Amino acid sequence: MSSSSRDRDRSHLWVTILAGGVGSRFWPLSTEERPKQLLPLAGPKPLVADAVERARAVVPPERILILTGADLVTRLQGALPDLPEDAYVVEPRARGTAPVLAWAAHLLVGMDPDAVMVSLHSDHHIEPIQEFVDVVEAAADLAVREEVLVTVGARPDRPETGYGYIQPGDALPTPFSAGAFRVGAFHEKPDASTAAAYVDQGHLWNTGIFVWKAARFLEEIRTHAPEIGRHLDLLAGAEPEVFFDEAPKVSVDVAVMERSDRVAVVPATFDWDDVGAWHSLFRTRTRDGVDNAVIGDGHVVQGRGNVVFAEDGPVVVFGVDDLVAVHTRGVTLVTSRERAPDLKFLLDHLPASVRETP
Repeated sequence: MSSSSRDRDRSHLWVTILAGGVGSRFWPLSTEERPKQLLPLAGPKPLVADAVERARAVVPPERILILTGADLVTRLQGALPDLPEDAYVVEPRARGTAPVLAWAAHLLVGMDPDAVMVSLHSDHHIEPIQEFVDVVEAAADLAVREEVLVTVGARPDRPETGYGYIQPGDALPTPFSAGAFRVGAFHEKPDASTAAAYVDQGHLWNTGIFVWKAARFLEEIRTHAPEIGRHLDLLAGAEPEVFFDEAPKVSVDVAVMERSDRVAVVPATFDWDDVGAWHSLFRTRTRDGVDNAVIGDGHVVQGRGNVVFAEDGPVVVFGVDDLVAVHTRGVTLVTSRERAPDLKFLLDHLPASVRETP
């Protein structure tokens, strides 16, 4: 395909990046003052900067929208100096992904009735970028041609209990080498034995990367998510506050994707990881010769499989395996890699004087 035809194919593509939230599973590093998406967790740059770099491989900066809260705009602008001021869609209050993506789709239809919307998260690790671009283009082609909502599914390399799974259904026509399928079913985060069965059965991880025609997405909301759809007309006014007052707090997966009969999946050909908790750095960061991921002033002696993050002073790990050791702002966290995803439980059991780090 020539560069000019590729440009025409992308002429109605827009990218939205979900960049709200804190990321409590990266405590004590990630707090309301320093949310996860602004931290260099998957590499030397903030996670959100990596997400924008991927978006810019698909569309120009003027067709990237950052969906976030008012308290994060200034800090995001500092991390993303190349984006224009009008790139920020500031939700009046957090209502989950379904309402904010509905608002974004409404805005896009107003700017471009044929808009094709790519929804990304600000905390994923994806490489290589060209494979990502190819998958997005295949998903966009499918979304337009079949009038479907497309999700991208990653091929599992382990029986992961922290992700939802997609069961592929009937094949759909596509020139894309990895194929495309109707979604047979979505499955919630499983236990270990069920996850192993899902992997054996060829299920895919649900990455939360979505591609759809903005107008079709709004129609699916009206049809399958009436708790949101009945309020969409409120977005026709100048202020979105009333819509966010009325809309329930719900994820787009629950409200739309799991209910619609127009959902397809395109398998990812790129490497994907949800940078969701400290143990994920073991997969996304470069490891030493004995499988330790060390960031900052960390030192491991006679240990392997550890994640060490030392932001403001040395951390020494000696004679132990498979631990997470974090030191930042005068707080030290030590846990196992296995328990690292459970930090929300930990925070509920810590006194506020420790939990609310300065």
